[in-house]
Amino acid sequence: MKEIQKYWKTAAMSAASYIGDSPLFLLDYLLRLLRVLVLLALWRTILGGKSAASGMALETVLTYTLVAEVFARQLSPRTGLDMALWNGSIAGRMLQPLGVFSQFAAELAGSWLFELAVFSLPLLACAPLLGVDPRPASLGAAGLFVLSLALAISVGLAVEFVFGGVLVLLRLPLWAVSKMRAAITSVLSGALIPLALLPPGVGAAFGWLPFAAMASAPLRIYTGSDPAGLLALQVGWSALLWPLAHWLWRAGRERMVAYGG
Repeated sequence: MKEIQKYWKTAAMSAASYIGDSPLFLLDYLLRLLRVLVLLALWRTILGGKSAASGMALETVLTYTLVAEVFARQLSPRTGLDMALWNGSIAGRMLQPLGVFSQFAAELAGSWLFELAVFSLPLLACAPLLGVDPRPASLGAAGLFVLSLALAISVGLAVEFVFGGVLVLLRLPLWAVSKMRAAITSVLSGALIPLALLPPGVGAAFGWLPFAAMASAPLRIYTGSDPAGLLALQVGWSALLWPLAHWLWRAGRERMVAYGG
């Protein structure tokens, strides 16, 4: 219970400090709302009048797009790892009475709690006003989506720490790699464009990557795709990436302070 209280306190502090540390957080939410409105309008223009595109009806694509924005932070988790590596504060974190991975995860969970109340739930409630049915394909799909979302977060956090370990070991330019990773992830994960709508063969190939396990898998389950293979893929990537992340951080432990200055 003491360990749980430590993590909960860390998450609560992160949620409470969100406004003070991010004075422009409302602008960020407004831009995200604008993005989802633009995407919904584009899909209506592109797919309007078509019975289905690559097996996805317009209504399914609209639900997929809206839910992707509601859970955007969970489908592409980004911690404060980049900044901690850059300014050297990662060294202080390694002296704290909590694991490094769990510290970042608890802080991230705290920011999610704030965003859930301020942005995600209101957007979900306003879905009918946007002409979108936000309901999952079935009750079973809703339950499996929760499981898939948890696995997606696991894979996403593992990818985050794998990238951090690689950055330290290879001394790569942090900001350039971070921006490139964000751009690649938005496309390969299926969070921005459903993989089924990509050119034939391309989406299927991307579907085997860990990025697809982060976003495409839970969103497809939510909208009614067969869950068995998708869940198996997520479990496989999670089981593969977490040992790799731990190994990279053990191997690069002595280089972290030098990397951060």
